[in-house]
Amino acid sequence: MAGLDDLLEALPLDQLAGKLGIDAGTAQSAVSGLLPAIIGGLKANADDPAGAASLQAALAQHDPALVEGGINLDDVDVDDGDKIAGHIFGGNKDAVVAKVAESTGAPAGILGQLLPALAPIALSFISKQLAGKSPAQPQGNAQPQGNVQAQAAAAPEQEQEGGIGGLLGGLLGGGGAGGGGGLDIGGLLGGLGGLLGGGRR
Repeated sequence: MAGLDDLLEALPLDQLAGKLGIDAGTAQSAVSGLLPAIIGGLKANADDPAGAASLQAALAQHDPALVEGGINLDDVDVDDGDKIAGHIFGGNKDAVVAKVAESTGAPAGILGQLLPALAPIALSFISKQLAGKSPAQPQGNAQPQGNVQAQAAAAPEQEQEGGIGGLLGGLLGGGGAGGGGGLDIGGLLGGLGGLLGGGRR
């Protein structure tokens, strides 16, 4: 299974930096802190049955095509991303951004602009990974591209812990000790603590 580093490497850092008016190093630090926070927030919400159901519905609406063949930021719906961030973090969104800024040294203002762009990318990436993790069906395990959203929406409830929860945990651990561009992901998530559950209903 792909890890967080795979998504980090797929991001167009130069395009991100250009859009935000920052250097590539700052862009790298920003995404290296925000992506684990987004994934960690999704995992915290997925630990709750209602949150897991909401995540399944959200994944069904995010086409993996966004992260296939190269990510183009112009294809990202930042208005959708702002809503996603609100659902993930709830009223803790600003506090999460502030904590990531403290951990990475990236300006909070830049992180706040970047969050709505990264959230839809993260969901599309997870949707792609979840589709690839689906068990083989009687007609074979080669599924048409158009069936990915249906797979995410129809994932059985008993698979949520091993499927969604396990996948999200694997993403956070998939980069190994050097994951997240050298950032201490465990330390970051530990520092965020209960803030990551802010989107639970």
